[in-house]
Amino acid sequence: MGLLDNTTQQAYYDGNDHGNYQFTSLDNIINQFIIAYVGENKIIPKTKRTDVAFHAQRALQELSFDTLKSCKAQEITVPATLQMTLPQDYVNYTKVSWVDSSGIKHVLYPTSKTSNPSFNPLQNSDGEFKLQAIGDLVSTNKNVVLDGEYKDIVVGMQISGAYIPPGTVVHATENASGITTIEMADGVGALANLVTPKIPFTTNDITNSGTTLTFTKTDSSLVLPQKSSHTVIVENLDWTAVDGSVQAYKISADAAADIVNVKIGMLVSHEYFPIGTKVVNVYDTTIVVDQLPSKRALTNSGEITFVSPDADTDTWSNYKSATPSENQDDYQDDTYWPAEGSRYGLDPQHAQANGSFYIDCVSGKIHFSSNISGKTVILDYISDSLGTDAEMQVHKFAEEAMYKHIAYAILSTSSLPIHQQLAPRFKKEKFATTRQAKLRLSNLKLEELTQILRGKSKQIKH
Repeated sequence: MGLLDNTTQQAYYDGNDHGNYQFTSLDNIINQFIIAYVGENKIIPKTKRTDVAFHAQRALQELSFDTLKSCKAQEITVPATLQMTLPQDYVNYTKVSWVDSSGIKHVLYPTSKTSNPSFNPLQNSDGEFKLQAIGDLVSTNKNVVLDGEYKDIVVGMQISGAYIPPGTVVHATENASGITTIEMADGVGALANLVTPKIPFTTNDITNSGTTLTFTKTDSSLVLPQKSSHTVIVENLDWTAVDGSVQAYKISADAAADIVNVKIGMLVSHEYFPIGTKVVNVYDTTIVVDQLPSKRALTNSGEITFVSPDADTDTWSNYKSATPSENQDDYQDDTYWPAEGSRYGLDPQHAQANGSFYIDCVSGKIHFSSNISGKTVILDYISDSLGTDAEMQVHKFAEEAMYKHIAYAILSTSSLPIHQQLAPRFKKEKFATTRQAKLRLSNLKLEELTQILRGKSKQIKH
């Protein structure tokens, strides 16, 4: 015995398309709408199939958001970064939860009291968006010793200040004993062409200590502060600059422990590497980069600064490093609230120990609280059902609602007077069939409701 689509019972159970009879494809919806609604002596005498297809896709999108049941979910293990990338076809979430060892979900609650700003530009003590340092200038010397360690100063930055010729940039940096020393060059990196600092309108060379130097990025964007975890300075590295050699793209360290904090995606800040050189692999004692070093020294060794292009904001850093308030326990008893008798007026949304999250729409990531690290998290979400052909299906409970949505959309966008007269009627039918579909898809069962309501007769002591 087979169905109308000639699928036999044996073929159904042998296949993988189980439970699909409850759905009908969007293509079938379009075909059946044209048969029933379009033609001579029908509601819509004439329309293009492309118009019907467009309004059918829009109807499927709208019904997917709050009427059709969402079956989409993604499971991940939360890494140490406490971040989860949103799925490709994500529109909104219905529930975020972590799973315990028994496979039971524990709902995570969204927090509206924090966020991840797009960036936090570096500020000096006066609140100005400037990166400044005090240096000692010596004539005929391209090196400038600064008054401290400045990890935010990287190769390629422009330098301005007293006695500094226009177009001067940072050519190299060296950090030792908490002091940063920079090497200056002109805009093309030619050290020999650098004009030595001189007193204005005189020819006397000078030695000027305590000169305030301002460092800016070449694209004039604001400098983002680098935290210790985003800037790594490694000494005693070796590299070569031979074209056509795989070895030329490798930087070698003395021990694997020396480069354990160097991560893929970090930028290389060094005079012999082009600006924008990126780390593409780290393994054992070897770092692989995507650009060849300069040929000025075929073989070289020394210190290299690695900078992460994605610096965390202070808000996100504090949120992910803090112990959630719902998990701060005095370890005296089995409660999470050490202040006994002080729970009156407690906000129920915070009276839980499952953890919290918020979604950063700019970066497209979910950020979790610190107590979720290493746990399995399930994201139940909704899409617009137009991601793939397999998704373009409509539950048969909502089939009539689809027809009314399409009919109203076509009639309301038509300029014919008869269509304008019919539009209000189909608008009412669209809302009525949508409500009916929502009720049917809510899957309410009388026996299940009765079982739940039986517990309502129990007295709860206050």
